[in-house]
Amino acid sequence: MTRRTHTARTTGSSRVAAAGAACVAAVSVLTAVPAQAQAPDSRAFLSRTPHWEAKGTDSPQVRFRGLAAVGRSTAWVAGTQGTVLRTTDGGASWRNVSPPGAAELQFRDIEAFDARRAVVLAIGEGEASRVYRTEDGGATWTESFRNTDAKAFYDCLTFFDRRHGLAMSDPVDGKFRILSTGDGGRTWKVLPNAGMPAAQEGEAGFAASGQCLVSSGPRDVWLATGGAARARVLHSADRGLTWTASDTPIPAGDPARGVFALAFRDRVHGLAVGGDFNADQPSPRAAARTGDGGRSWRPAAEPPPAYRSGVAWLPHSRTAALAVGPTGTDLTTDGGRSWRTVDTGSYDTVDCAPDLGCWAAGEKGRVARLEN
Repeated sequence: MTRRTHTARTTGSSRVAAAGAACVAAVSVLTAVPAQAQAPDSRAFLSRTPHWEAKGTDSPQVRFRGLAAVGRSTAWVAGTQGTVLRTTDGGASWRNVSPPGAAELQFRDIEAFDARRAVVLAIGEGEASRVYRTEDGGATWTESFRNTDAKAFYDCLTFFDRRHGLAMSDPVDGKFRILSTGDGGRTWKVLPNAGMPAAQEGEAGFAASGQCLVSSGPRDVWLATGGAARARVLHSADRGLTWTASDTPIPAGDPARGVFALAFRDRVHGLAVGGDFNADQPSPRAAARTGDGGRSWRPAAEPPPAYRSGVAWLPHSRTAALAVGPTGTDLTTDGGRSWRTVDTGSYDTVDCAPDLGCWAAGEKGRVARLEN
C-alpha cells in the first residue's frame, strides 16, 4: 500500500495527508456541561455571519492538526514537533504542555475530557504511532500505547465517553485495524478483525484533522477512507466489532483523494468533507451528507469550492456546520445541502464545544475561536 502524506503523507503515509499538508474528532470533547449551560442559542449566534478571531500561540513553526474544544475558555491543540498546547483563558495565553521526549513525533489527534484530562495520538509507521494521556493538564504524561507492528500506521482516535474509545490504523493484512480502550486510554488492545470488511487496493485513512474516526452516542462510530477507487465511510454500531461500508460521492481514484473528515450530530445525521489535497487540483464534489447513519450519501448541491480537511456541527443546531481547509472556511445552514465561504484563512481542523465554543487550528501555529 502506498503511504501518502500531505505533501503526500508525512512520515510516509498519504493519509497523513493530511499528514503533511493540510480526517465529533481532530478532537471531540466529552465534557459534561451543566444542564443550564447546554442550550446557548445557535440561531442568535448565526444571526450575523460568524468570523474567526485569531488566538496567537507563538508557535509559527508548528502545524496543528489535533484540536479539542472543551469550551469557549478551554481548548487543546496538538501538532508537529511533538507539540501540545492548552489554553484556559479563551486563547489569551497558551501553556506548552508537550510530553517530554516527543519532539520527533507528529501529533494528529487529541481528545480532551476537560481542562485536565486528555489523550493524544502520534501518527506514523511502526513505533512512531503512540498514545499518551494526562490527568493533570499536561504537567505529566504517560505513554499508554506504542505500536510494534511495522505494517500498522495509526491515524485517528475517538471516545464514546470518558472510558471507552477507539483508534484506527491503515489496513494491516488487508483490513483496517482497530484499537480499543475501556479505561480512558490507560490500556489498549487490538480488536479482532473478523467483522471488518476487506480494504480496497490502496485504501487508507487521512491523518489530516483527527476526524477520520468519529463517534456519536454510546456505540456508533464511523471511519473515513480515501486513496482507492472509491471513497468510503465504514460504520460500526457495536464499538468497532463489526462494520459495514458505504460508497460516497466524494472524488476518489487517487492516493490524494477521498473523505478526509466526518461529523455526526447524532447517530443518523452526518457530514463528510474531503477532495484532493494537492493544491493545484480541483475538488468539485468536496462534501456529502447522510440522513441514515451513513448507509447512503448524497453530494452537496453547492459544495465548498475546494478541498476541506475538517468539519464540525454547531452545537444545538440541526442544520448549521463549519468546514475548514487550507483555502478557507465554509458554513452550511441547511444541513450540508449548500455551503458558502465565510473566511479565506488556512485551517486544517475545527471543533465545537456545547457552549458554542468553536475553535479552528492549522499551519504556522494558527489557532482561532469563532465569534459573531
